[in-house]
Amino acid sequence: MSKVAVVTGGTRGIGEAISLALKELGYTIAANYAGNEEKARAFTDRTGIASFRWDVGDHQACLDGCAEVAEKLGPIDVVVNNAGITRDGVLARMSFEDWNDVMRINLGGCFNMAKATFGDMRERGWGRIVNIGSVNGQAGQYGQVNYAAAKSGIHGFTKALAQEGAKYGITVNAIAPGYIDTDMVAAVPAAVLEKIVAKIPVGRLGHAHEIARGVAFLCSEEAAFITGSTLSINGGQHMY
Repeated sequence: MSKVAVVTGGTRGIGEAISLALKELGYTIAANYAGNEEKARAFTDRTGIASFRWDVGDHQACLDGCAEVAEKLGPIDVVVNNAGITRDGVLARMSFEDWNDVMRINLGGCFNMAKATFGDMRERGWGRIVNIGSVNGQAGQYGQVNYAAAKSGIHGFTKALAQEGAKYGITVNAIAPGYIDTDMVAAVPAAVLEKIVAKIPVGRLGHAHEIARGVAFLCSEEAAFITGSTLSINGGQHMY
């Protein structure tokens, strides 16, 4: 029986690439999404990967969603916490709602999904949790105090949970992507994006499949001795 992996934000962008990469390795995938039902349906029709709708920032929704996945597909062995949003702005103009929404989804989603799955992984003696951080959580970024704080929190959350899971055969790691050619990055003004690319030593944006391959490795048996680590995939933009 194949292992079951849940990928949050798993129907678009980096999440879609992760879902496909894990499917290629033989995992049964549950791709979570939050709102765009039409695109999620198109993703499922195109890939054959089941999609499940819930808000990762809602604790009870995560408990219920993971229970539904387990009932339909089997016990959850792998969680990839990829879902995230931006609400950019300098602190002087950032509302509490902009701060709270980003913290609730980007960081709170990691807690909620771990609470929904960690206990069962521990009982079975095997599990993989991969949290998607960000280069901006490592280096900071102007106009992103909310996003940078949430992503930085993910890196600390990863190290702490890794210590809890190690003796139960559960590894917990993070990946910190740089700027990747997704819809989120495409929304950045061209002049700003040009300046960003100029600071990337390899001279280009990353590709979603490059992040996905890193996730696939960390979810494999070959990565069993890696836990509490952050893999930076950023073209050399920030060497941390």
